[in-house]
Parts: sequence; structure tokens; C-alpha cells
Amino acid sequence: LKMFWFYLPLHLLLVACLCHSIKVPTTSSQHSFKTDLFNFYHSLMLADGKETTIHLLKDIPKRYYFVLEEGRALAPFTITVTPCDVPIEWSILVHKASATCFLPAGDVTQEVPKSQKTPSIISTIFNYKGNSVETYMGMSSHSALYMLEFLSTERDTHITVYLTTDTTSGHLYPELPTDPRIDVIGIGHTTVTLTWKHSPSVLQQRENIQYCLLVNEKHNYKSLCAAETAIRSSGMKLPPTLALSLSPYLLEPQQVMILSNSELSIINKVSSGEVRQICMGTKNTYTVPNLSPSTQYYFDVFVVNLLTNASAAYTGTFARTLEEPEPKVMELKDGKVIQVVLDGKKQKFYSLQYQARHKKIQFTFQLCRGQVQVHIAKNGKTVASENISGLRYFSLKGKLLDTYVVQLRSTEESNSSVKVQVSPHFHKPLFPLLPESLKIKSFSKLRTCNSVTIAWLGTQEESKYCVYKKRIEEDQVWIELQSADRCSGPESRHKSEKVLCKYFYDVNLQRAVTTETINGLDAGTLYLFDVYLFGPSGIPVRYHSKVVKTRKKC
Repeated sequence: LKMFWFYLPLHLLLVACLCHSIKVPTTSSQHSFKTDLFNFYHSLMLADGKETTIHLLKDIPKRYYFVLEEGRALAPFTITVTPCDVPIEWSILVHKASATCFLPAGDVTQEVPKSQKTPSIISTIFNYKGNSVETYMGMSSHSALYMLEFLSTERDTHITVYLTTDTTSGHLYPELPTDPRIDVIGIGHTTVTLTWKHSPSVLQQRENIQYCLLVNEKHNYKSLCAAETAIRSSGMKLPPTLALSLSPYLLEPQQVMILSNSELSIINKVSSGEVRQICMGTKNTYTVPNLSPSTQYYFDVFVVNLLTNASAAYTGTFARTLEEPEPKVMELKDGKVIQVVLDGKKQKFYSLQYQARHKKIQFTFQLCRGQVQVHIAKNGKTVASENISGLRYFSLKGKLLDTYVVQLRSTEESNSSVKVQVSPHFHKPLFPLLPESLKIKSFSKLRTCNSVTIAWLGTQEESKYCVYKKRIEEDQVWIELQSADRCSGPESRHKSEKVLCKYFYDVNLQRAVTTETINGLDAGTLYLFDVYLFGPSGIPVRYHSKVVKTRKKC
């Protein structure tokens, strides 16, 4: 029996003593505490030096315990609790045992006189309610047992808890500066510039620390796990954490990842708007781009330890972007064609205005490059709105002197361009009559080492068609197809690229198709083929480019 007591671990020895000697008023909370001690060996010990994730069920308290290692009479300890969702209640209780428990191992059977016995004391040394990250620092004795009690009264949730008794080996969490506020130093229509003081951890271990910024339109977050929980609850999955090692992983369909200039941005499309996560290394000044005008945004900065995934939150801030200035309006004139270049980065609307001199009018849009959204309003009321491709006509009916406003916007980050014309409906159209499809077809079975056969659709109107070819390399295909200006005519091509021009039409649209075999090509070579259609006005329409490779062996 003596040997059993000698080898019994300290925390079980404490419990045995506490359960034997506890004498406290029988309030419900103290009775609950005593019951916990009886079942202590079934309970959870809080790990020292590790972050523990704890899941809480609504209205059901959860308790964790810890004691110091044997031989440490007095030592400092810290406990950090991070709520990851709703506010919680948590407290620290300490039970100091009577002297009976700390006799030498060989004397555990000795009876201690009543006059020498001291009652066990249960006391609450700390309690907190809220959703902020809270840290308690204290001194612990090996003769005391500590209990942490956590309770969520709103809903099921989870928290993280970090206990350490080692204050000499650095911090799990990165340190915040003495002034952890984020300062807004610049506000534009679509940008906000932020700055914050450096974390001491960045200065000490720059290669293992980085800053991550969270931008959203809802509210600030007091911890990184609270932010991640909120995004998950909106119905999407997150990457492992904001502490991204830049290793590739699969994104959800609602996510877009952008990596540029050593900055990793993740845009999460959620029901309440966009949530952007931007990790920018150790820079402590950042301009957030591509925001919406006249919108309030909330900004949170987290300093993240890449080795431990632990993070600390700066005090969040918010700012409202400036209102969109009234766009400059260009007047449209009957029959005149204008070409508009749209800035994809700024995502601004370009406005055109037209006052009708006829009851029936027709707007014509020819997409030259990129993707363009068109919005047409008559006397302030929307009459058409869509993304256009190729050539698009809008025939509208109204009253004399009706005012039409056309707004154009690039839907891509790269620049887009479009040609616009407005004219009375009965005027002769400026652009040629178009076939059902502007695609060029190639016949694989008719390919040889030095020739390719292509076909395209025509119309019921006799028109001129010109064919051009261009030799390209494998790595140029995507660039050539994406950068092609579909409004440019043959005048932009080199004379050597011209193959032929021909006229044709057919009253029967089902037979309005023509083929052409292009000879004199090199074996195993990629060629880009273009067909231009010219109408009565001489303005060309370019078919969709076709890339074909000749056979390598014949």
C-alpha cells in the first residue's frame, strides 16, 4: 500500500486527497465540483504547451483540469481562450488541498491531529463572458488542482485553449504591438489603404511570421478561427487556415485564388457578399483594391506563425469607400460608329447618351476584345441589359426626343473594347448581314502534310469573304486567340498572310456554305486561319479564328 501511494501520479494523488478531505458548504456549484473530483480520472487533463480545440454543446458545461509537475513548488502559468463563434462563459477554479495529502509517502497511514488539519478551499480566481480572446496569467502551486469550466448558452460552438507553464521558450502566439490598432490612411472610390504597427514577432523571426488581412462587408472578427467559422457557416469549405504555406490545394467553386507579387488572395463568394483573405508577408502597409464605391468594409489583420498556425488579431477597423463620381457622358450621333476601350481593372461604366429623332431606332454593338456588359435605359428606365458577344442589335421603339443612356463595362480584369452605332431603324445597316454562326470548321480527314480544308457559313446577300493564314507556335495559341481584335480588318494583317478573297451567297440558307482548300503549307505545323466578311458599307466582320495543324507524316 505504501509503495502504491509512492508511485501514484501527482494529479491522482491530489484527487484522492481532495475527495477524502474536502469540507465545503454544500452549494450546488461546490457539490458539482466535488462530484467532478470523484470522477477525475475519467475527465480531461489540459495539455501543457499545446493548443487544444474544445467543442461545446449548448447549455452543457465542459471541464478540464491541470496540475503542475511534481517538484515545482511555485511557477507562473498562462491560459489563453479563443472563442470561435458565439460568446461563451468560462472560469478558473482552484482547489487547495489540506496538509494531510502531502505527508511523506511512507507516512500516508499516519493520523494527523485535528488541530493540524486545514480545510480544503475552493475558490474562483477568474471568470469571463464574451467572444474576445482572453488570457489569464497566474502563479500555481503543486498543492493546488485547477479546473477550467466552459459554457455556451447560445448554440453549439467550439473554442481553442492554450495552457503553458513554460515562460522561457517563447510564445505560441505571435506578439501584438503595444498599440494594436489598424489605421486607415487613404480612402478612394474602389480602394482603401491600411497600415499597422509591426508585431515584435516579425522583428524576431521574420521568416516564420506573416500578416493576413480579412476584408468583408458584415463586421469585424476578434480571432482568426471566428472568421473561418463564419465563412464555413455560410455554406462553403475553407482552406486549412489563413496561415497559408502557398502549397496548392483545391478551391471550392465559390472561391477564387489570386497569387501575384508574393501576395496570396482568396476571394470567397458568400451569401452576405465577398470575404477576401489576403496574405502579404511582412508588409505592414497595404492598399486593398477592387472594392465597390460607396460601400462600408470591415478590415481585420492577423499576425500568423507559419510554424504553429497560431495567430493574434489586431483591433479591427472599418471604412466606407467614396461615392462613384458621375461618369462623363458622350453624345451619340445618328449613323456614326465609335469605338470604346474599357478599363478592366477599374471596372467602371462608360456612358453614352442619345436623343431620339425617330420613333424607331437601332443600337448596334460589335465586340472587339474581351467581354462587355451593355445596359440601355430609356428616360431612366432599363430597356435592355446583357453581356454581348460578336455582333448584337437592339431594335427599340419609343417617342420623339426620348433620351437613351448606354452604359458599357468590361467584365474581365483585362481591357475590353466595343464598337457602338445608333441609327433610325429604317436606315441601311452599317454592318453586313451575318450568318447563323461565325465559326470556321476544319475537316480532319482532308488534312494533308501541306494542305488544310476549311468551311464557313454565308448569307442570302452577296458578300465578299477574304481568308488569311498565320503560322504560329504551340505556346502562342492561347495568346493569339485571347488577344485577337475582332473589329480590326485585313488592313492590320501582313500582305503575306492573305490567301484569297471570294464572293458568294445562296438564297437557300441551308446551302449557304463554302469550302476552301489552302495549299502550300509546311508539314506538322500550326496555322491560324481567319475569315473576314465585308458588307455593302465595307466594314468587315471577323469570323472566330481557327487553329489547325497539318499532318506530320503523309
